[in-house]
Amino acid sequence: MTSLLIVDDHPLQRMGFRMLVESQPDLVVLGEAGNGADAVRRATELGPDVVLMDVRMPGVDGIEATRRIIAAGGRSRVLVLTTFDLDEYAYAALRAGASGFLVKDAQPEELLAGIRVVAAGDAVVAPKLTRRLLDRFADQFPVEGEEEANLSAQLDVLTEREREVLTAIGKGWNNTEIATRFHLAESTVKTHVGRILAKIGARDRVQAVIFAYNTGLVAPDGR
Repeated sequence: MTSLLIVDDHPLQRMGFRMLVESQPDLVVLGEAGNGADAVRRATELGPDVVLMDVRMPGVDGIEATRRIIAAGGRSRVLVLTTFDLDEYAYAALRAGASGFLVKDAQPEELLAGIRVVAAGDAVVAPKLTRRLLDRFADQFPVEGEEEANLSAQLDVLTEREREVLTAIGKGWNNTEIATRFHLAESTVKTHVGRILAKIGARDRVQAVIFAYNTGLVAPDGR
């Protein structure tokens, strides 16, 4: 059973998420929070598997709340929900340690799948939002100097196939899409992803996306 904490400053939004989550036999809502400060407190008290986090809230926003929850070193992972006009918030949340982000207008099945992926220890990245984020922050890629040299060294240890898979991850593809594109079994793709994360020192898929852009393996225009 996967447990959740729902964080949003709009009661009706929280109610909608709760109804969706509780319609699933393998998901349970432990509690709700209407602002970031309360989210941090409730996450500490309840220890949910996943915190479903809105980003723009009064007082302590979702970014700072995410940073505090991750810094506390608990078991909770954060899945950020954002809208297209809040791209910069999603980017900052990823830097703060969120395990992924989805848009608020995602289909119910997408949100439920995202919750399960994050709970399983992986990360979820909305492809269309990834593209907008990286277009918006194109001037931050790639890095330079010593950091660039370190990233290049990490990239050099990847096999040709691993580079191909990492490129696909950077474009926001999921494992099924990667398997189809390269004619691989999904289990093989999962093995490749695990090895890639270990070799580049990434915590999850989100950090792998950032790595792909930082190294210039994938360009901000998606090429």
